[in-house]
Amino acid sequence: MYSKEELKQLKKDFWEGFGIYCSNIPALKRRKSKFMLYNTKMKGVEMKFDATRSGASVILEINLSNATLRLEKYESFVLYKATLEKQFPGGLIWDASFIRECGTEVSRIYTQKKDIDLHRRIQWMEFYQFMSTEMLKLEKSFKIVKEAIE
Repeated sequence: MYSKEELKQLKKDFWEGFGIYCSNIPALKRRKSKFMLYNTKMKGVEMKFDATRSGASVILEINLSNATLRLEKYESFVLYKATLEKQFPGGLIWDASFIRECGTEVSRIYTQKKDIDLHRRIQWMEFYQFMSTEMLKLEKSFKIVKEAIE
């Protein structure tokens, strides 16, 4: 069991390690910023990573505060489901009403890798490989449908 400070340091080490890992990926070397994340240029749409004790997730999140607008935006992505999932042979997970830990309701389209644990440093390479390759695929799919959705 980790203390609060040890857990904070573990997460810091993890994300610093991910940054170093990504700096060695040829496809990312030419980019100004490694990943699109909050810079989607689409209001209320962000891309995120999540790394926990139960696995890793790569997420496209629609977080508009107006529920009607959020669901409309989500439905516009659903229209392009086949295009978005083309890069993902196992498909993506579609959740119109995901509740974050803080209680906020958002819509999410994501992929995940289960049964890896952030607390096990020996598994960090699995996290890094999954998160970087899946985010590159999700970004590529997003860019294809972005213009049609806007």
